[in-house]
Amino acid sequence: MPTDRWRAWLLTIALAIIGGLLRFYRLGYPTDAGTPVFDEKHYAPQAWQMVRNGGVEDNPGFELVVHPPLGKQLMALGEIAFGYNGLGWRVSAAVAGTVCVLLTVRIARRMTRSTLLGVVAGVLMLSDGVSFVSSRMGMLDIFLTLFVLSAFGALLVDRDDVRARMAVVLAEGRIFESPFGPRWGVRWWRFGAGILIGLACAVKWSGVYWLVAFGVLALAWDVSVRRAAGVARPWAGVWVRDVAPALWALAAIPVLTYLASWWAWFGSEIGIDRHEVGRSIGVGGRFSFLPDALRSLWYYSDRVLRFHQNLHTSPTAPHPWESKPWSWPMGLRPMLYYYAGDVTGCGERRCVAATMLIGTPALWWLSPVVLGWSLWRLFTRLDWRYAAVLVGYGAGYLPWFIDVHRQMYFFYVTPLAPFLVLALTLGLGEILGRATSSARRRAAGLAAVSLYLGAAVANFAWLWPIMVGDPITPAHWDALMWLPSWR
Repeated sequence: MPTDRWRAWLLTIALAIIGGLLRFYRLGYPTDAGTPVFDEKHYAPQAWQMVRNGGVEDNPGFELVVHPPLGKQLMALGEIAFGYNGLGWRVSAAVAGTVCVLLTVRIARRMTRSTLLGVVAGVLMLSDGVSFVSSRMGMLDIFLTLFVLSAFGALLVDRDDVRARMAVVLAEGRIFESPFGPRWGVRWWRFGAGILIGLACAVKWSGVYWLVAFGVLALAWDVSVRRAAGVARPWAGVWVRDVAPALWALAAIPVLTYLASWWAWFGSEIGIDRHEVGRSIGVGGRFSFLPDALRSLWYYSDRVLRFHQNLHTSPTAPHPWESKPWSWPMGLRPMLYYYAGDVTGCGERRCVAATMLIGTPALWWLSPVVLGWSLWRLFTRLDWRYAAVLVGYGAGYLPWFIDVHRQMYFFYVTPLAPFLVLALTLGLGEILGRATSSARRRAAGLAAVSLYLGAAVANFAWLWPIMVGDPITPAHWDALMWLPSWR
């Protein structure tokens, strides 16, 4: 790791502060006459119900609540602090988005062993419209992003920690004491990753995709370190030494964490479907040995699953802002959260204001090239860093192709944004060149990277009005609509 630890932390905190200031700018605006906008209309009221009822939703008008409770509980904390208003139901998301900036800097620094590239990643994260707008809406995706990214970072630290332990084993000459290699004892960072991925699942069930992907990635790293150290039977060593602890840390712990997130529902009398045993569920049967609360939660979860399975695009009346996953990497169909065509404040008689979830083209339009380059580096150089980024990106992207008839929206890509930023940073690191490169090569690389970062920041600034709802002229609105599919 770089030795400039304190300077790195100062730069990280400075970037996080900038990210926070941007995210808190006019955070309570816009609203729909004081009420939530778009899908905030689901989550902000449910969070307010939690404020009133000790952490549990109670509105039977929805018939069921379609996501686990944690994200709405976090929103409820903001509503407790600031009330039921735009600031109250968005402030927790803004904090989560700010922490994501900090995490991205630290993760990029660890992956590249470069404080400079960590800062590059932070600037790109600040310039990303998807992360920015998602941090300013009372919705769940930024919380999912926070816990997925945190789990990824914890696994990276675990990877480095295990390699440091293996170095000690090699130095002490103990590598051949067993054909399976050494035992590792408690791996606290991997244990923490299990808790974090469990929290991701407690925000949205799609966290399960990363649970599986990160579990496979962690075991692949275990094989790698045993092979690199010269263990006689590295694959068998992973089965004997690593699989059982991995199942505990990255399977059992997430499940227990997920169940713990339902604490308020378990303790409630008014939670939806809380007491279904003896009503919709028989008191006997094969699973009657389970506690009634778990059986009721299973029944509730089955109803939620059926809801999602039947949430298909209407062939006669599709949602006007629906998009499919093949359009997501380049952000070809963004998400319009709010639009008002009769506001004032732009200097003309008629002004418009809009809040649109839009991927900054300087970042997102490069994604086919960046992802293609990452695949090339993975298969030609076996670079673990590109593999890790592709796993994180693919876990949040590829599963959506399983049922393309389902209703889908661009905000589902929010957890992909940090992994796109990390892939871009790795590519920019190739352009920048190694620290041991010639001064001329390094200067040319630094100039190219600086020009790109300037373009990304300028692109973000250009789109700023339609991400925060500032009043603009209709002509300005037309100038910001670069593609027909953006309208």
